[in-house]
Amino acid sequence: MKKFIYIKLLFVSTLIFSQTKGKIIKIKDGDTVVVLLAGKIQETLRLADVDCPENSQAFGKNAKQFTSSQIFGKTVIFYRTGKDRYKRTVAKIFYGNEKYLSAEIIKAGFGWWYFKASKNIKLQEFQNQAKTNKLGLWADENAMSPWDFRESKRKKKVS
Repeated sequence: MKKFIYIKLLFVSTLIFSQTKGKIIKIKDGDTVVVLLAGKIQETLRLADVDCPENSQAFGKNAKQFTSSQIFGKTVIFYRTGKDRYKRTVAKIFYGNEKYLSAEIIKAGFGWWYFKASKNIKLQEFQNQAKTNKLGLWADENAMSPWDFRESKRKKKVS
């Protein structure tokens, strides 16, 4: 029985963390895209390690445009790392010469390092550099994180 469970766990982890190729066919927002896989299967991917402004938030459209300029219509490689609370696949997307999309977004100042779910402290360094250089959303001294923005919207609904 233990052997069966071990084999099943090995299979599931290989499936979850294996590299997959696909073509980006839609940009939903700065940190959510749709990829077209073999067999014309579509999958929504939520980027790991980063949280971009909401579309209705300041710099939300800029973040979406940046993500689009980097990967729309391109074939990318991604690694599934799990599912979020909306059942979207959380993934690390790589493109070009092994560029990591989440890192590029943070470097350009169009997203926050999502420290609540990421252990990659190099991304905090990129965020600090973007902030120091007032890149993207960091040009706004009152930039509000997406998680604070969502929380303020929830509180307004309750009031």
